[in-house]
Amino acid sequence: MKAQATQLLKFLQTSLQLNIPIYQRTYSWEIKECQQLWDDIIRAGKSDKIEVHFIGSVVYIMSNESATAPLLIIDGQQRLTTISILLEALARELENYSEEKIPKGFSSSQIRGKYLTNPYPDDPSEKYKLILTQTDKDTWLSLLKNQDFPHNKSLKISTNFDFFTQKIRGINNNLHQLCKGLKKLMVVDIALDRKSDNPQLIFESMNSTGRELSQADLIRNFILMGLEPEQQTSLYENYWRRMELEFGQEAYSSYFDSFMRYYLTVKLGELPKKTDVYVTFKKLINSKTIDSNIINKTVEDLYRFSKYYCAIALGRETDKDLKSAFRDLRELKVDVCYPLLLELYADYQNKILSKNELLEATRLIESYVFRRAICSIPTNSLNKTFANFHKFLKKDRYLESIKARFLTLPSYRRFPNNEEFKRELKIRDLYNFRNRSYWLRRLENHNKKELVVVDEYTIEHIMPQNKKLSDEWQKVLGENWQAIQAKWLHTLGNLTLTAYNSEYSDRPFPEKRDLTIEVDGGTAKEIGFKYSPLSLNQGLGQIEEWTEDEIKHRAEKLSQKAIEVWVAPKLEQDVLDVYQEKDTNNTNYSVNDHPHLLSGNIKKLFTEFRKQVLDLDPCITEEFLKLYVAYKAETNFVDVVPQAKRLRLSLNMKFPEINDPKGLCKDVTNLGRWGNGDVEVGLENLEQLPYVIGLVRQSFEKQMNNSDDEI
Repeated sequence: MKAQATQLLKFLQTSLQLNIPIYQRTYSWEIKECQQLWDDIIRAGKSDKIEVHFIGSVVYIMSNESATAPLLIIDGQQRLTTISILLEALARELENYSEEKIPKGFSSSQIRGKYLTNPYPDDPSEKYKLILTQTDKDTWLSLLKNQDFPHNKSLKISTNFDFFTQKIRGINNNLHQLCKGLKKLMVVDIALDRKSDNPQLIFESMNSTGRELSQADLIRNFILMGLEPEQQTSLYENYWRRMELEFGQEAYSSYFDSFMRYYLTVKLGELPKKTDVYVTFKKLINSKTIDSNIINKTVEDLYRFSKYYCAIALGRETDKDLKSAFRDLRELKVDVCYPLLLELYADYQNKILSKNELLEATRLIESYVFRRAICSIPTNSLNKTFANFHKFLKKDRYLESIKARFLTLPSYRRFPNNEEFKRELKIRDLYNFRNRSYWLRRLENHNKKELVVVDEYTIEHIMPQNKKLSDEWQKVLGENWQAIQAKWLHTLGNLTLTAYNSEYSDRPFPEKRDLTIEVDGGTAKEIGFKYSPLSLNQGLGQIEEWTEDEIKHRAEKLSQKAIEVWVAPKLEQDVLDVYQEKDTNNTNYSVNDHPHLLSGNIKKLFTEFRKQVLDLDPCITEEFLKLYVAYKAETNFVDVVPQAKRLRLSLNMKFPEINDPKGLCKDVTNLGRWGNGDVEVGLENLEQLPYVIGLVRQSFEKQMNNSDDEI
């Protein structure tokens, strides 16, 4: 490796050509980074105290041993590209200036001849100094040639060129400051020796600061950088470039990292952290003998699954029924179900799963997620549920095994049954629910061929929101009208859709029901509930007054419809019994195997302790083992070792994680103890119990919230 400081403009001038290899990410700087660079240049140009301004390093490999050979840029492409865009914008602006107003050395022809092009190339392909990746290349060359951009132009290049053009025009009397600042820009020029330097390790190190590379960028570089140029080109053009096009420019930068994460979950059965995708991918590859054939198969597999992901997550599906189901699921914003869907979709493509089975499975996933949201079940377990779901699939009875898995999930991961779902749906605040338009649309359009565009309507409170209800409303609702309004206002029975929200306003119900208005020419238009074509308004025309009983009656009716929209899985009990997990932990121990718990103060203490622990959440289970009693949700969160004068508790946490202001806890890390975890606390009397239960709750909540995702 050779490194030296040099002026950026000098580096551009002396380099015959700078090639951005195909394995590098596309140009990604946004206005924020351009603004920062612009401010730095102007600040350096204004101040004589600033002699140089360092903007980072440029790391490259010579494509061959020739001193005039193109440089393959390993790091620095974002800065080089941005400066080049700025220089092209400056060159165009200076075309309108008289010679005496042009800063010395910065005429349009000088900028282009020194920094953007090679005026007298031996080969036409060597004319332009900077050659970008395929995604950006055509846009960049069109800019340099002053031609119209291609149809699928690079948005970042065109946007940033417009930004710099406006900035330059805004300082037309101070171009000397801009040019002075450009001359002060310095870089560290780092030349690598292909034979002795490891480009990938250097690339990772150099990109550990600054604008962070995406996980997908690192993976692409890892795959392609070590290959011979011919194989690089083949893999990029046949697979990676096609993936980029499949996603589209904006979606590629926004969604590709997520796709890689879910792809790895399908392959490894565990959802990696967002920051560990690249590391996990390297482990996946390094677990095999790396050769060109392995790389080819891996990239081909990535391309295939990327198409599945685009169909599911980006609306690329062509089948009408599946497209609709995927859209409904996307609206719930629970991306962690994608690993399961990717596997199902792959089997659908391979004719293992039929379209109707895939459709029914997708609707079951949708129902599972929505029912849990309505029932206010925490979402922290969803990532593990879907990451591990494939372990329970029996592909010779595919749909049956999916239903069985949903039906056998433990309580904290449960699929809410019809009774629980209906009960919660009727009383839940659905007006302030995150997916308000979703549930309204699904209820309204169920079993319809002519679908209603819900976005064209507004939500209507049949009983108005106004806290000062009119005398008519107060009379109908009765003396407890305020309590009735507070309880039922935003609930299922009182909400509907209308195109006439402003016309209805706070009118009494009979007026809303029968309302007509005059339109052009004095014609009467019937707009009341009784005339509405919407299925959500069916039956309102036959109601005399809107009372609490009518709200509850309508809620019951709509909740019954809801269990047809968001269906629960069904299997005969004898079929389900086949899938029930056998209790491998049945050790036949009981409280009778722990003499200290059978009498005296310890018995009273344990009885109250176990009651309060089990009351923390319905999902908690108790298991008596030979030497201790375990309480678990996902796994053990507190273990109780009975002793003669106290209960010794082991909390399944790292010691630094416990919040213990009284200092009762002991660090037992690496000490041999019965139980799980690094935190030990003694419970000797009932006076200590409230505080100790608070410590136990920390361990339980840590386990229940042990997710690196916001669902």
